[in-house]
Amino acid sequence: MGWLAAYYLWIKAFHVMSVIAWMAGLFYLPRLFVYHSERVKTGEAADGLFQTMEEKLLRVIMNPAMIAVWLSGLLLASVPGVIDWGQIWPWTKLAGIIAMSWFHMWLAARRRDFLQGRNLLSGRRYRMMNEVPTVLMLVIVISVIVKP
Repeated sequence: MGWLAAYYLWIKAFHVMSVIAWMAGLFYLPRLFVYHSERVKTGEAADGLFQTMEEKLLRVIMNPAMIAVWLSGLLLASVPGVIDWGQIWPWTKLAGIIAMSWFHMWLAARRRDFLQGRNLLSGRRYRMMNEVPTVLMLVIVISVIVKP
């Protein structure tokens, strides 16, 4: 475990960069779904274009970033003395991260709906869901920085 403490700042930097990449995708994919659902009909040329953009965003950016966030976060949490699990903040942060991961999976399921031509959600619903990562980000950042 001594090597974790030695590389703590490097792991933390990698963690922050991974969070930024993941959050960018979590903000942008629902916005793509808004325009996909409102302006494109199944089978149109633009349908294929949106599906490609959504897939690349999810598979090339979001999935690796989420995995990197989890791995680096678990490494950071393993450094002795960094987290006091007797406090409430690590638990609220963990709940936020789990909810963020659920939202990621929900987005992946909606992408499959578009792929199969069976999207049932409106642009308005996607706009509302686009607020989920913002709320979760607030919970996570306040948990880590303020430590209520």
